[in-house]
Amino acid sequence: MLIDGVIDGQPRKLLAQASRNGYYFLLDRTNGKHILTHPLIDTLNWAKGLNASGQPVPDPAKYPTVDGVLVSPSSSGATNWPAPSFSPDTNLLYVGSSTSYSMFYLTDTDERPEGWGGLDRGVGEASGALLAIDYKTGKIAWRHDWPSGNGVTSMLSTAGKLLFTSNGTNLIAFDPSNGKLLWHAGLTASPSAGPISYEVDGRQFLLVAAGDTLFSFGMNRPAS
Repeated sequence: MLIDGVIDGQPRKLLAQASRNGYYFLLDRTNGKHILTHPLIDTLNWAKGLNASGQPVPDPAKYPTVDGVLVSPSSSGATNWPAPSFSPDTNLLYVGSSTSYSMFYLTDTDERPEGWGGLDRGVGEASGALLAIDYKTGKIAWRHDWPSGNGVTSMLSTAGKLLFTSNGTNLIAFDPSNGKLLWHAGLTASPSAGPISYEVDGRQFLLVAAGDTLFSFGMNRPAS
């Protein structure tokens, strides 16, 4: 995510990423200089710390073993390809996340194993959450935990002070500043991509694809 922000009182051109490995990274996109690394999920345990460049240092105790080792996040990731969104109005980055574990097993104990030589098995049920991240610190400003469904979903924040996402077959709008749930609509299937916003004759619309159907919602005009 490209952000034109301010760090230590100075304007900076930034690159922010909430990564599958469970960390949030912030870089200067003009030169690649590291600014910040911060855990994205509380259960992250595959790394034992960060090096001087802000890169995670793998923990050898979490390498695959014959009897298995518990690792978080799972190989599905703490987040994934669905798009995050940044709002310059709130200075928050909105990301769909998942807290999950895998058991990593070593299946090839030869001194010269062929390929990876391991086996990955997800364990337990993953819990999902919408995270609102302060881009400057990596800390969670607010979160919305989902009781079910997949937490790793696409986000759309708008200049009209709305944040749209989905959970299962529900399309949902939040107040992006505090996470208050404002509106939701049931769809016939889970959205296959994030919603988009467009304008026709001065009126704003929201469009989302779910299964083999397109849904368009007209936004109410402000009272005159």
